[in-house]
Amino acid sequence: MVCFGVSPFPSSELVLLCLVLGAVSSFALELNLTDSGKATCLYAKWQMNFTIHYETTRKIYTIVTISDLGNATYSGSTCGDYQSGPKIAVQFGSSFSWTVNFTKEVSTYSIDSISFSYDTNDNTTFPDAKEKGIFTVYDPVAFRIPLNDIFRCNSISTLEKNDVIQHYWDVHIQAFAQNGTLSTKEFLCDEDKISTTVVSVVHTTMPSLTTTPIPKEKPEVGSYSVNNVNGTCLLATMGLQLNITQDKVASVININPNTTDFTGSCHSQTALLSLNSSNIKYLNFVFAVKNENRFYLKEVNVSMYFINGSVFSIANNNLSYWDAPLGSSYMCNKEQMVSVSGAFQINTFDLRVQPFNIIEGKYSTAEECSADFELNFLIPVAVGVALGFLITVVFISYVIGRRKSHTGYQSV
Repeated sequence: MVCFGVSPFPSSELVLLCLVLGAVSSFALELNLTDSGKATCLYAKWQMNFTIHYETTRKIYTIVTISDLGNATYSGSTCGDYQSGPKIAVQFGSSFSWTVNFTKEVSTYSIDSISFSYDTNDNTTFPDAKEKGIFTVYDPVAFRIPLNDIFRCNSISTLEKNDVIQHYWDVHIQAFAQNGTLSTKEFLCDEDKISTTVVSVVHTTMPSLTTTPIPKEKPEVGSYSVNNVNGTCLLATMGLQLNITQDKVASVININPNTTDFTGSCHSQTALLSLNSSNIKYLNFVFAVKNENRFYLKEVNVSMYFINGSVFSIANNNLSYWDAPLGSSYMCNKEQMVSVSGAFQINTFDLRVQPFNIIEGKYSTAEECSADFELNFLIPVAVGVALGFLITVVFISYVIGRRKSHTGYQSV
């Protein structure tokens, strides 16, 4: 636990900010604010990421996904005073800040507002941005929670305004903690209430889906690329099939590359490929570098519209697929599944992807998936077995022929 001093209140009481960072791989943040008497006034544990759309000087819209919050600082977070309520203030990198304010009423407290700011003067994160400056999106949430209850929302919540999409999940928050003690009573978000009800139903209906699979037609293979100032920086070739379960109904959707637009961005440690169409608001594939010598698919975010007007949104930034050495591409011709969540999977066909170190706009040598390797290994084995069987048949035929010939000579 690391404690930071925060500016004193007018009453000269010094508030201490004590922070605990959760698992770095999932970038869970855990915050415990204490007052001068070391009593907890606010507790929060949550995960979040951000997707920002911006226009380049070439009049092309591109996307940046911010999910690496491992370097977060918390300057400005306070327990509040007689004039203002508690506040969580988070800074990550030199270009981003996020703030949530709380207010209190007689029997409830509220997540009053959430604001997020980003600086497009950061050329590393926003290369070739047309408009330079600090931009802020403000959401007056005004979400009420019973006083002395801890708010829980494991489901993904989405705030979308202007050019920014914010995702939150695994949220546990209690402001205005009574007598420095956290409550054991939880107040659930509506999504968690629904998911708790649906789970028991899904278990009884899912076996029928597995015993009677939905007919699947192989999707058309599309070619996608992302360019930056240095040329092509990401290549992807794949057929994509989306498997969605919503309201106990399973759907299979094939991505048509002929009606799908794509964009993205490339950085030294991350790369993004984003697809969109008439019914897909965004389908984001985020790649990352690990151990300085390999890349992998780290994150998938999707938001889709259904015919009935409902919206399906899922995000997972803790994946580990399509692993290959830097300077090579990853290839898997056989059907492969990326499991984003229990309700959303992506089947890929004839996949080849290279999100880093593209040379002259072409794929580098491919590292094949285990399924392809097994197939390539079995083919020569099968050919060898067939050849051996053929040689055996020929040899036996030859021996039988010689015996018949020898017997004929003896009878003469």
